[in-house]
Amino acid sequence: MRAATLSAAFSLAVAAAFTAGHAEAAAACNKAAIEKIGEQYLVAYEKRDVKLAPFAAKVKFSENNVSMDFPQGSWNVITAKAGPHIVFSDPTTCNVGMQTSIMMTNTPAHMGIRLKVVGGKITEVEHIMSTKRLISSPPTPFGDIREIDPKMPTILPPSERMPRAQMQKMADGYFTTLSQNDGQLFTTFNKDCHRVENGFETAKDGCAPGFEAGNFRFNERVRREWLVIDEERGLAMARGFIDHRGDIIEFKQTNGTPRTSPFQEPHTWAFLETFKVRKEGLGPIIATFIGAPYRVDSPFTDPAKVRGIKER
Repeated sequence: MRAATLSAAFSLAVAAAFTAGHAEAAAACNKAAIEKIGEQYLVAYEKRDVKLAPFAAKVKFSENNVSMDFPQGSWNVITAKAGPHIVFSDPTTCNVGMQTSIMMTNTPAHMGIRLKVVGGKITEVEHIMSTKRLISSPPTPFGDIREIDPKMPTILPPSERMPRAQMQKMADGYFTTLSQNDGQLFTTFNKDCHRVENGFETAKDGCAPGFEAGNFRFNERVRREWLVIDEERGLAMARGFIDHRGDIIEFKQTNGTPRTSPFQEPHTWAFLETFKVRKEGLGPIIATFIGAPYRVDSPFTDPAKVRGIKER
């Protein structure tokens, strides 16, 4: 009897500890708490002072998909945060997403940033950073540091929100549309949708027309992973890679207009891209991307979560 009593007591203690552990984890992934950590990260980054944000003893860090010790890379040379930023979060995955821009002395850079927070500490830092430079042909489009569309960070009224699975499906349809683009749309765009890539407006007059014209036929595939789904704001961030085999040189738009692909060698764009997702459709969109070696990957990639390995 005593043994049974002890066993029951032990089971209750284990259950209590399990419940407490989950409660602690949930508290650590509270949206307000992890977004505050995101803001602290930006301050620490700008000041180059790791004491200004709560970092774990060991931080996994990559910049432009290259693993390195933390803090290295642009942490050594940032001189200022140069423009506005947005911070958003996913309490389900404990990931924080950010879009911002920085200065490195006289060199501006557009930034996409993802953080992983565990137990109130930053354990992962991922940067995609684009600067105005000529890299593997064609050069990365690069625009001036600019204001962020005020619709991006706005918290949506409940009537405009979507469950995370539906948000991801709608945003993922963008990449299916982009892959082997032949004029078909696999998602819905807002009437006010526009796209900013590295500060450069690439779809000022709506996001659908370029896809309906079949302008991106040369995209072999778009590999992507969904990192941050912020249901309150309707924001979804993906890490991805647009692969070009380089074997589609001449092609025609959907209206028959002949086009020549700018990708005449194996090439990949690597990106962190953020979508505003509302019930009526996608947009606006912000992307930070760089040219990269063909079929490059991220040190954070989880093969089980990558979509777009085989495209239509």
